[in-house]
Amino acid sequence: MSVSTAAVDQSVCAPLTVLGADVTVPLVTGGYVTYAALDYAASAPALQRVWDDVAAYAPYYGSVHRGAGYLSQLSTDLFENSRVTVAEFLGCRADDQVVFTRSTTDSLNLLAAVLPADCEVFVFETEHHASLLPWRDARVTYLDAPRTPGQAVATLERALADRSPHGPALVCVTGASNVTGELWPVKELAAAAHAHGARIVLDAAQLAPHHPVDIAELDVDWVAFSGHKLYAPFGSGVLAGRADWLVDAEPYLAGGGASRKVARRTDGGVDVEWHTTAARHEAGSPNVIGVYSIAAACKALTEAGFDRLVDREQRLVTRVREGLAEVPEVKVLSLFGDDAPRVGVISFVVEGWNSSHFAAALSAEYGIGVRDGLFCAHPLVRTLLGSEPQDPGECGAPEAGPGERSEVGVPPAEGWGRSLNAIRVSFGAGTPDEHIERFLGAVRELVSKGARWTYRTEEGRCVPDRGAAQV
Repeated sequence: MSVSTAAVDQSVCAPLTVLGADVTVPLVTGGYVTYAALDYAASAPALQRVWDDVAAYAPYYGSVHRGAGYLSQLSTDLFENSRVTVAEFLGCRADDQVVFTRSTTDSLNLLAAVLPADCEVFVFETEHHASLLPWRDARVTYLDAPRTPGQAVATLERALADRSPHGPALVCVTGASNVTGELWPVKELAAAAHAHGARIVLDAAQLAPHHPVDIAELDVDWVAFSGHKLYAPFGSGVLAGRADWLVDAEPYLAGGGASRKVARRTDGGVDVEWHTTAARHEAGSPNVIGVYSIAAACKALTEAGFDRLVDREQRLVTRVREGLAEVPEVKVLSLFGDDAPRVGVISFVVEGWNSSHFAAALSAEYGIGVRDGLFCAHPLVRTLLGSEPQDPGECGAPEAGPGERSEVGVPPAEGWGRSLNAIRVSFGAGTPDEHIERFLGAVRELVSKGARWTYRTEEGRCVPDRGAAQV
């Protein structure tokens, strides 16, 4: 099924239209303001084009691979055509498989479940937990945070060369950090992995929404990403890449859809013949709407001109970094340094502020949604903040009371009131310039004048204290 959409104006690169762009939210100081969604790294808003395509299909929804009726046949075609669209979007090789999952986390757990025996996994401590934690049944070597892209490649090469026994190995690496937005040297890491007989999976959760991804050009073995970060928040993800490990392993989930033939044996047991296609790891009724939404997003980004979207986003990145640099109390977190290429994901801390308090004030007083915490990348944020592993801190939970002082650059053991968390602002193809300017103005005003409201901690979150007298 195809859905007609308006022709794209290639002469101007404006923000893509996203659902909820006109939503207004209340301010604790009174009145309403249009919500500035600057938390794209957590979940990006749905593209209007994606929503329209899904809405056009929804009346025709039917079971996939399971029905003889017209709607079932149409839905099956839509599902399989979406697989082709995603393969084209990722530049897949002819024999690659595209497996639909629930998310990046699900995709990497799937890959962890199909690792060959005695496979060793190599992963940098800088990874998101979705890449850091799934390898529970494998031997894992955790690599220290590199401070340059070249150091990342050299560290991996040494670790792979020194492995013993010299058996199967997998490298898992992000394409763009979910904390700093910095781009990793994926192609060089892939070359290093292959030179030492290892394979590599690319966590593209933060890369795919901001930058073209080409499996063949990067020479990675697999790519994983989530629809909800790619402007398609309908509960689907992707694992795309080489088929052999997927085919040789038992299905990730056992059930209908994964099996081709099931028969009773004379001894009373059951014999099962599993699919050798992507369906082997897609047991159960597929999320056809989620899958179609991903395909619609891939088409929308491609037709809008991905390179033009990248250029516009880089202008926004430059504006945010320059604006934050004008505030001496702000420290932007970086692994590779100021000149490193990056996508629209920037984390920072503010001297004199608990990060959860600062994020709460941005929301309550300015209608700006950002993220605070450790961003499900605890080891990386700890490294960037100069903390020790035993120092307390968890995702989204303030470790100091609202308003307590947080000293930039002072180790937690030495500073008083230091909070082990940070603030992250993230944006993308749907972000208007006004949201960026409002954010920068709010940062300047909060740092220079302080919050206009008082805040308290409630269930691990910093929230406006609506019962206190205000200044």
